[in-house]
Amino acid sequence: MKNQLFTFLVFLTTFITYSQKATIKGIITNNSKEPISEVNVIIKNTTKGAQTNEQGSFTIENLEKGNYTLTISYLGYKTKEIIVSVLNSEQKNLGNITLFEGNEILNEIIIQGNRTNKFSRKETAYVAKLPLKDIENTQVYSTVTNELLESQLVTNFDDALKNTAGIEQLWTSTGRGGDGAGYYSLRGFSVQPQLVNGLPGLTNGTINPANIERIEVLKGPSATLFGNAVSSYGGLINVVTKRPFVGTGGQISFTSGSFGLNQIIGDFNTALSEEDNIYFRLNTAYTSQQSWQDAGFMKSFFVAPSVSYKVNNKLSFSFYAEVTQAEQTNPTFLFLNRAAPQNATNLEELGYNNKFSFTSNDLSLENPNQNYRIEMDYKLSDSWKSQTLLSKSTTSTKGYYSYVYDFGTFTTDTFSRYINKQNANTQTTDIQQNFIGDFNLGSLRNRMVIGLDYYTATQTDNSSGYAFYGNVNPDGTTNGDNPFTPSVETDTYPLSTSGVDAVLASQSVNNSKSKNEIYSLYVSDVINLTHNFSAMVGLRLDRFENEGDVTNPDDDYNQTTLSPKVGLVYQPIQNKLSLFTNYQNGFTNVAPQLVGDPSAGAQTLETFTPEQANQFEFGVKTNLFNNRFNATLSYYNIKVTDRVITDPSSPFNKIQGGEVESKGFEIEINANPVHGLNIRAGFSNNDSETTKSDNTEILNKRPLEAGPETLYNLWANYEFQEGSLKGFGLGFGFNGASDRFAINYVSTGDFILPSYTIANASLFYQAEKYRIGLKANNLFNKEYYKGWTTINPQSPRAILANFTYKF
Repeated sequence: MKNQLFTFLVFLTTFITYSQKATIKGIITNNSKEPISEVNVIIKNTTKGAQTNEQGSFTIENLEKGNYTLTISYLGYKTKEIIVSVLNSEQKNLGNITLFEGNEILNEIIIQGNRTNKFSRKETAYVAKLPLKDIENTQVYSTVTNELLESQLVTNFDDALKNTAGIEQLWTSTGRGGDGAGYYSLRGFSVQPQLVNGLPGLTNGTINPANIERIEVLKGPSATLFGNAVSSYGGLINVVTKRPFVGTGGQISFTSGSFGLNQIIGDFNTALSEEDNIYFRLNTAYTSQQSWQDAGFMKSFFVAPSVSYKVNNKLSFSFYAEVTQAEQTNPTFLFLNRAAPQNATNLEELGYNNKFSFTSNDLSLENPNQNYRIEMDYKLSDSWKSQTLLSKSTTSTKGYYSYVYDFGTFTTDTFSRYINKQNANTQTTDIQQNFIGDFNLGSLRNRMVIGLDYYTATQTDNSSGYAFYGNVNPDGTTNGDNPFTPSVETDTYPLSTSGVDAVLASQSVNNSKSKNEIYSLYVSDVINLTHNFSAMVGLRLDRFENEGDVTNPDDDYNQTTLSPKVGLVYQPIQNKLSLFTNYQNGFTNVAPQLVGDPSAGAQTLETFTPEQANQFEFGVKTNLFNNRFNATLSYYNIKVTDRVITDPSSPFNKIQGGEVESKGFEIEINANPVHGLNIRAGFSNNDSETTKSDNTEILNKRPLEAGPETLYNLWANYEFQEGSLKGFGLGFGFNGASDRFAINYVSTGDFILPSYTIANASLFYQAEKYRIGLKANNLFNKEYYKGWTTINPQSPRAILANFTYKF
């Protein structure tokens, strides 16, 4: 009886306590009285908030009596603040709240709890440099969200990009100076990740996913808004980092897995001064892993502090930094001969044993990297905003780098190892000033960005020359016979720092420094010709100034280039279905080069006009069933003209005038058909060919940087929403590609890497404060390869386990 009385008193006390709590609810609509889903409604200076559902409604419960300020925000709409007073047990209904379209760029926390379609987030102010919805943007782009990365237990950047339709790794990060980041094929052209939060952010190593909020992959030539320094003809990769939010919280995560993987990640956010609206966030990670081959390792420490300061409703500042200390052995690819016939045409004929790394843990590279950015936003008026941006990057490489290459001097497939000591540094500075407007000219709404951009890069190279360091065979055996000496040597070449240093002692050391500057002016305007028909028009003027070697005035050159962009969007169903077409331009400033046979006399300096890429594209975008089904389907045709190639009749001469055509179609789907189930799928097919060239080696052939013709990906994740299994979930997916040419020249013949389909699966349990996950990558342990004139073996099956605690 006493126990029952005690239970009753506890229940009664709890009931009375919660019955005195207040609730605020309402419905968010646009100016046309249509509900808006996924609007953030946050109680200012607290961590309490909600996000609107498909009907635009929200509810914030368990509030104490008092006065509150609600901050209501959504990308592309003007942020609204409402003061609300509630009493104990009051159910405050605010009714309909109207948001008006404007040029606000979100900085507040995004409530993720009940958000639909978690694998899709197309609200971004970076792609168009305007707060433009995807469905009204003429450019195609993919976003890889933080929720998608979390569901897949992603621990590296390469795995993150597998979720994007039409992109494929060509080779992984080598860590070498200048271009040591990973290379990827996108719409038939190679690209590296060189953009962070819309600004240049270089690296010679890999990008740590610990600080990634999302990855944006822009498709097609994008020089009009971003220039050629950070983009390719196929597109560009922009990494959006985590930002401070209003409130206190964070998480700590530990992942352990196969091949010695250990990764610990911390994320902490707090107010430095709630009264002054100053918030601080710190993301940090330590990762270490051994290779699945006989040798090789990687370890890195990463820290990313960020601060946001909202001075008032007009002025705000943000600071972001990423500092990485990393060390790794460079992956030793098998480089195929690019000038002589191949002894083997496939892996079986080659007799390759992919368990050999052809390196040792004694030979490593250090890759320290720093990126810093400062942003100032100032509201000039209700129609115009000023955005001032400064970014600085420093990336370095120091240590031992080696490669193995088949020179074709032996009767069998024998690869000669060459090694050097890297000591290189690249520094960049970028300053942008954007004026972002949202105004009417007569009856026409204009959303415009006018920008000035100054970019400079300085590269210093004090690396040693390359020295021969023995031969390796595909089966792992070795010999010491130098292919460039008449005698047969039997020297041994130990894979140690002492052995390598002894050989490199006779090599010269580079002492080069180069610098280039780019001055740019760009303008882009989205004009609403009618309520559901808009046009995007843009133009960029670039002045490129290159000093080349700063000690040699003869290699300096300057170029001026124009880059236009035009697009049309028609929405038969407003905000749900759009038909689009675009014309986009890209370019490359080609440095003057010395030509002529040096044995016949002094060489001469020949200049070239910039290479040009022009894309025509059309397609369909959808946002159906209250944001539960997003799809993009497009067809593109990219034509590159004025390509500079090596003269086939003389290796000392260059010829301009080559043409490449790349065309294809892509489809990407993000679906949330029922609560708890999220699906991401993509498919692409690319037909790329060198259509004009004086070099018959490549004429009418698929460029090697184009990668495989067909790519596909799928990931489905389901979490039980109720019952005894609530919180449990599972995921399954696959990635695949058709076969590809590793070599495809007339004189060499073809070397083909086979097609593959790789399955992955996960299990997890998610509670309010913690998440436990188990993941299997390459579930069926398939042997597969990638490459770009190289043979790059990929990891076998790997098991990962993760525990995350949220606070």
